[in-house]
Amino acid sequence: MNLSQNALQITPSMTLEITAKAKQLKAQGVDVIDFGVGEPDFDTPSYIKEAAIDAIKRGYTKYTPSSGIPELKKAICEKLLKDNGLSYTPEQIVVSNGAKHSIYNALSAILNPGDEVIIPVPYWLSYPEMVRLAYGKPVFVHTKEENDFKITAEELENAITPKTKAIILNSPNNPSGAVYTKEELEEIARVVEEANIFVISDEIYEKLIYEGEHVSIASFGEKIKELTIVVNGISKAYAMTGWRIGYTASSLEVAKVMSNIQSHTTSNPNSIAQYASVAALQGGEEEIEKMKEEFNRRRLYMVERVNKIKDLKCSTPKGAFYVMVNIEKYIGRELNGKTINGSLDFASALIDGANVAVVPALPFGMDNYIRMSYATSLENIKKGLDRIEDFLSKS
Repeated sequence: MNLSQNALQITPSMTLEITAKAKQLKAQGVDVIDFGVGEPDFDTPSYIKEAAIDAIKRGYTKYTPSSGIPELKKAICEKLLKDNGLSYTPEQIVVSNGAKHSIYNALSAILNPGDEVIIPVPYWLSYPEMVRLAYGKPVFVHTKEENDFKITAEELENAITPKTKAIILNSPNNPSGAVYTKEELEEIARVVEEANIFVISDEIYEKLIYEGEHVSIASFGEKIKELTIVVNGISKAYAMTGWRIGYTASSLEVAKVMSNIQSHTTSNPNSIAQYASVAALQGGEEEIEKMKEEFNRRRLYMVERVNKIKDLKCSTPKGAFYVMVNIEKYIGRELNGKTINGSLDFASALIDGANVAVVPALPFGMDNYIRMSYATSLENIKKGLDRIEDFLSKS
C-alpha cells in the first residue's frame, strides 16, 4: 500500500503514549501516580457548564460560521484588548478546535514546501510534526538552562536563513515553564521585523504565571503585530481541555486564509463549546486565581523536593504547570536492571519500578530531562516523589 510519505514521517505523541500506559495500569488496579498529565485537574467552573446547558436548551446545536460565532469573536477581541493591549476586529479572529488546531491552521496558511520554521528547544512535541505536515522544515535552536531555556535575539538572528518563514514562540513554555520578559521579547521582535518573518506566538498558558507577567510580542507596535499570529484558547485557564476551543488573532490577510482552510477541513468548532467559551471569557477570574494559587503551592513543593532527591535537579519554572527535571547523572547507569540511555529508558524504569508516570523529554528535544506535571493533587505529588526517591535511593 502506497501511503503519503509526508504523513508517514510523523511520529505518534509520546506524551499520550505514557498517559495511555498509566491509564492501562490503573485499569488493572495498579496504583499509579501520573505526572504526565497536561491538563488542569480542576473541574470546569459551574457557570461555564450552565452556559453550555443553556445553549443546548436554546437549540444552539446547528452549524455556525466556520471561523466562529460573532459573540465569541467579540468576546475574544475584548479579552485581547483588556489583557494584552491588542486591538483586533472580529474578522481577524479564527476560532478553531483547540489551540493545536489553531497552530496547524496558521502553519498551513503561511508555509510553502521547504520553508523553514525556527523552533527553540525544548519545544512542545507537536510543533515540528505540524511543521512537517504543512510541508515545512523545522529548524531547532538549542537554548541554555542557565537562560531558563529561552532563545535570545542573537541566537534567533544566527538561525535565520533566506528560507526562514517563521519562528514559533511559546510563553509561558511547555515543557520548561519559562516566561519571556518584556525586554527579551522586544529584542526578539526587532530581529523578526528586520528579517520580515512571521511569529506564531503560542500564549495558551498566559493565565498561569507565578513570577513575572505575560506580555504578548504582538503588543510592540503595528509592524510586529502584522507579522504575529497570536494563538490562545480556553483549555488551560478555564479547565476546559475537552471542550476544544482555541483561537488565533492575526492580520486580516492571514485570517482569511486560515478561515478558508478550516471551512474545507473541519468546518466550525463545536457550537455548544463556543457559547460556553463566551461565558468563560466574560466571567470573572476568581476561579482562575484559585486554581493558580493551588498550582503555585504545588510548584514550589515539587521544585524543592525534586532538588533533594539523589542526583536529580531542576530549575524553578515561572509559568504553566510543568517542571523540567535534569536526569543526566543517571545516563549510563542501571535502573531496575536496565541501562539508562536516555529519558525514555528513565521514564520506563520509573513506571515499571515505582509506578510513577513521567514524560521523557526526548520528544521535546532534550533527552537528558524528563517533564513532570504538577496538575495533580499535592497529596499525589508527595506520594509520587516519595516513590521516586525510594526507587532511586536503591539504585
